Amino acid sequence: MVTAPVKPDRVQDLRDLLATMNSAPGVVDPMNALVPFGRFENIHVARFVVADDQTLSDRTAFPGVQASERIPLIFLADCDGPGDEMLARIAAEAGNGLRQIFAHCDDFDARADLLAWMRARQTPPTAIYVNWIGRTVRQVREEAALHEALRTALAGMSERNAQQLHGKLRAATANGPRLTPVEPRTLGQWIAFILGIAGLLILGLILLIPTLVIAPFFLIALRRAETTDPVIRKRVNAAYTRAIAIDEDRDITNPFSAIGSLKPGWFRLAITVVALRAVGLSAIFLYNRGRLARVSTIHFARWVLLDGNRRVFFASNYDGSLESYMDDFINKVAFGLNLVFSNGIAYPPTDFLVNRGAWREQMFKHFLHRRQVKTDVWYKAYPGLTNADLARNARIREGLERDGMSDEEIRRWLAEI
Repeated sequence: MVTAPVKPDRVQDLRDLLATMNSAPGVVDPMNALVPFGRFENIHVARFVVADDQTLSDRTAFPGVQASERIPLIFLADCDGPGDEMLARIAAEAGNGLRQIFAHCDDFDARADLLAWMRARQTPPTAIYVNWIGRTVRQVREEAALHEALRTALAGMSERNAQQLHGKLRAATANGPRLTPVEPRTLGQWIAFILGIAGLLILGLILLIPTLVIAPFFLIALRRAETTDPVIRKRVNAAYTRAIAIDEDRDITNPFSAIGSLKPGWFRLAITVVALRAVGLSAIFLYNRGRLARVSTIHFARWVLLDGNRRVFFASNYDGSLESYMDDFINKVAFGLNLVFSNGIAYPPTDFLVNRGAWREQMFKHFLHRRQVKTDVWYKAYPGLTNADLARNARIREGLERDGMSDEEIRRWLAEI
């Protein structure tokens, strides 16, 4: 993720330039002239966002808080392999387009080293979520093609014996494109994973007694903050929401970009950092195989602290509509929303950090809509495929390659096709 403040008099010019990357509202041209994402076979999703925060006026409820912020341009991509290698390749192969884009930002010199400039403005996530760690763009595309080939072959077969059908389908796809082997975790990765869990358990044991001692004082301070923080009840501007919604639902998957201010003071910042670190660790060690808690519709998500930790930028890629996305979180993990986002200005009031808050549905949705910003350019490497599709296609591949399945197992496999 690269972040740079936009020159105040160039914001609209930048938006107009980014719009040329789209073939229609909300639909990127993968081979556009500026940054042809389609040429980079290991990018899952990418976006450009001119993050014009519409909620800075809420800060007036907190005396002494800085009233204004610069509008940042945010460029981010989720990719296979090391991020720095991806950044270097993009700079080398799309340098001319990137120079045109970043020319609208502060301190950009078109004659300078583009890669060095971008590296200097990389913004690390405080937490990041990947739906299925290790699943590559190549795997997704190959398994989707395999599913289509099997479905076509199956439609032309009259055989009813399960074992014979399995054999015929194997034969029918044997001469097709070879599937790239799915790389298992290496021994070193398994060791690192196990040591990571062990380290967290040891750290938890070390911190247990200090935590128990501090807990009463923390709860008192937290409750005092919750009962004295200003309650800001502002409804979303319907025209603003409609303008963003024009770009939504062009594909089964949508992007969501949002930016908002943290409540001032070290106390709220500390809670935010600890909560986000917990989210990041759980995404690595617990929720790395298709679900974030009980939510299975998110492909990638990240939380990033900006502007000297005064604001948080949130980006996600999710299946379905925004309304269903919000309902999914409210109904399944509202306590998690409260834990992270209740430290933001104008969040619905909570009790002891996890109660109420997002359960105040309409107030929460107004909070979220007001912080949503337009995703100016959004790319997805495999349009039309949901997380459920990716998981099903992986099971279909596994069933094709598996020997010794029973008739019932083969019938369940055929039903997936």
